Amino acid sequence: MSTLTLESAARIVDGALEHAKTLKLKPLTVAVLDAGGHLVAFKRQDRSGILRPDIAQGKAWGALGMGVGGRALAERAQQAPAFFVALASASGGRVIPVPGGVLIKSATDEIIGAVGISGDHPENDEACAIHSIELVGLVAQPG
Repeated sequence: MSTLTLESAARIVDGALEHAKTLKLKPLTVAVLDAGGHLVAFKRQDRSGILRPDIAQGKAWGALGMGVGGRALAERAQQAPAFFVALASASGGRVIPVPGGVLIKSATDEIIGAVGISGDHPENDEACAIHSIELVGLVAQPG
């Protein structure tokens, strides 16, 4: 059984922020959760908005809770809005069904955590998550 280490989670956060800098994105907030939904690593860039920590964690938490990335959750929310209203209620508002929540998988296809990024356009948030997960040699599942 693979697990997400603190070292890997920290490298994912730093890799995402470095990629954002290269792309000249707006200030990001990055959260990495383990498979149980517990926060392992987190950083918020200077001037990142006050709701960004909750949004980043909600993107990652939603991906873990539903077993698919934020892009797939966003598509499902459009197709079944009543279900996502109920899901928001059941999760205490913690699920954010938007690109930028990406599952982290081991080489054996086991979900070991998720990354949530917020601060720029959702597609850019997602691109930074995917880049940073792959940078540490893990598998990204965005949708």
